[in-house]
Amino acid sequence: MRTTVTLDPEAELLLRNAMKRTGQSFKQVLNQAILKGLANEPIEPEQEPFVVESRPMGLRPGFDSGRLNSLADDLEADYFSALSNDLQKRAEGPDGSAFG
Repeated sequence: MRTTVTLDPEAELLLRNAMKRTGQSFKQVLNQAILKGLANEPIEPEQEPFVVESRPMGLRPGFDSGRLNSLADDLEADYFSALSNDLQKRAEGPDGSAFG
């Protein structure tokens, strides 16, 4: 059957991407999409889903794994403070007064 179809921009983009990916013609990709969609077949993903396998972190007792961001913030603040003190000492002259 030959017919004219008006596609939404999103549908056209999906079809064009499928054409590039599969190397098939517009007609082939459109027919497959319609058959799959109307047949209620589950659409199989191109890749297997990524699965995160959990494992123990090996934290020492006393470390709360839920507060690691807080620990990182504390370490960053300590580093910044030490760096600021070092820069201030460098800016001071030998007699303790600021260069100027």
